[in-house]
Amino acid sequence: MITPSLTRRTLLGAALAAPALALLPRHAMAAEPEIYAERGIAIDGSDPVAYFAEQGPVPGQRGTALDWKGATWRFANAENAARFKTDPTRFAPQFGGYCAFAASRGYLAPTTPEAWTIHDGALYLNANLRARALFLEDLEANIAKARSNWPGILG
Repeated sequence: MITPSLTRRTLLGAALAAPALALLPRHAMAAEPEIYAERGIAIDGSDPVAYFAEQGPVPGQRGTALDWKGATWRFANAENAARFKTDPTRFAPQFGGYCAFAASRGYLAPTTPEAWTIHDGALYLNANLRARALFLEDLEANIAKARSNWPGILG
């Protein structure tokens, strides 16, 4: 077996390559998916249209699922699936379903369907009820900060 040895030339080559790697386009490096989806399922399987129609999270069914932006979206009924399919950006949560409060602070965090807010016709999800409360303390400013960070925080 040959064991590689570290020489000055190897170390110098690595040192010179590091800055070049930083210049690679962002898409060449690993990034988080645009949509937060555990095991490929958006919003933990909750129906995004139901937040607007039923004023809260409602479990979606496997039989009414649609794929959009690399995630599977589930719906409580075929009518909600059809509404989403017609205009997914209207019903999908902002910031790809990642925590809106975390996005306002410049990082990504998972979400829970129960920590939600609808403001100006848009759905925002948060990691938990405490993050939701913090998000609501200065809602307009937090939305503006999150928008300025999005989608750059995906990596």
